[in-house]
Amino acid sequence: METISALLKPGRKAHLIGAGGVSMSALAEVLAGRGLIVTGSDRQESDAVRRLRTLGIPVECGESGLYLREADVVIRTAAAREDNAEVKLARSLSIPLLERADAWGELMRGYARAVCVAGTHGKTTTTGMLTHIAMEAGTDPTVMLGGRLPLLGGGHRVGAGEIIIAEACEYHNSYHRFRPTTAILLNIEADHLDFFSGLDELIASFRDFAKLVPPNGFVIANGDDANVRKALEGFDVLWFGRGTDVRAERIEAERGRYAFTLTVRGKAEAEVRLKVPGMHNVQNALAAAAAAFANGIPGDAVERGLASFTGTGRRMEYRGNVNGADIYDDYAHHPSAVAATLAAVKAMDYRRVLCVFQPHTYTRTKALFEEFASALGGFDRCYLADIYAAREADPGDISSEMLAKRIPGAVYTGTAEATARAVRDDLRPGDILLTMGAGDVDKVAELLTGM
Repeated sequence: METISALLKPGRKAHLIGAGGVSMSALAEVLAGRGLIVTGSDRQESDAVRRLRTLGIPVECGESGLYLREADVVIRTAAAREDNAEVKLARSLSIPLLERADAWGELMRGYARAVCVAGTHGKTTTTGMLTHIAMEAGTDPTVMLGGRLPLLGGGHRVGAGEIIIAEACEYHNSYHRFRPTTAILLNIEADHLDFFSGLDELIASFRDFAKLVPPNGFVIANGDDANVRKALEGFDVLWFGRGTDVRAERIEAERGRYAFTLTVRGKAEAEVRLKVPGMHNVQNALAAAAAAFANGIPGDAVERGLASFTGTGRRMEYRGNVNGADIYDDYAHHPSAVAATLAAVKAMDYRRVLCVFQPHTYTRTKALFEEFASALGGFDRCYLADIYAAREADPGDISSEMLAKRIPGAVYTGTAEATARAVRDDLRPGDILLTMGAGDVDKVAELLTGM
């Protein structure tokens, strides 16, 4: 097979399977901007698909191979496995087939600075914060993140500057194909245990990711996380957190939102006032600021960028008010993320903190069952929707009903419709309700608020 560099040269024809996905639609735009002839396919119509068509990128809905047959290279989303009809067709026609991460890794070679944000939690928020900072600095960045950022009107941006900012996901070690000049490690916890054998293998994976940074690059990491420190033993690291290189001093709090002086190696560089709640977002802001300083972005841009950041889609996203109760939607789907969000919300002085939780995948729910029970037990009331299967089949030995029985006062509600009905009857003035999970639990918020 030709090298990836040769396959992605201007004038080559690239077909993207799953072109409507957040990362894939951004990839389509970047490839087209580099002079490739790009086509795509996706399972269904979407705003992303329609946008690509307005840019002159044909996208069909289905797996007929309408455009694929003329391609020099096919790039697939992680969801398109070997049983996908177009994947089979590409194989039968001997058309080179790349993973999405292969293409992004190659594209990163074209940027002087490639900042990749990794970690079990906080990737989208930190990437969003850094995007705000980079935009304030006038760097005209290219951005790829796993959620909707209001500033961008979506999940990606194609810029003309020399910097690319991207989320780097550890699942299936896809981030090992990236080419970071700056690698951020936010935290490491046991997750994706349907792929990793355990925490030790996960720590080794993050270590291998950090090894991708060249000698003149930067590894930026959370000094408060023991697993991150273990992964980076022997590395030259710019640390953020308590008592480290980049830290928050003179911290003040108002209803769960924090203001602080940002210091870098003892020097005050910015006065930060966050609009997003929680100490975990102070950590995310420190990570974004550390990456900005490492890449020459000044403190005034950091200050303005963090001040303008109001969150990303499905990360404590306000959805409306029902029966006098505020409704927020959040992506938390790991016990520690649930606990961090709960801690942030409890500082906001609501009468009661209620939760609708939809576990994400059977393997994660089973592996972290007791941890979920502990974290969800902190809510004044928790409603459990059915497990979101994602890529998995139901093994028959784990369920949301089982989890509900383990949590005092929790209620198993099943479908989104049944959950919305049960919750609506319980909401009172002064309450806050969080719909939480990485699946489609946001449907509950939509049913409740019409938004």
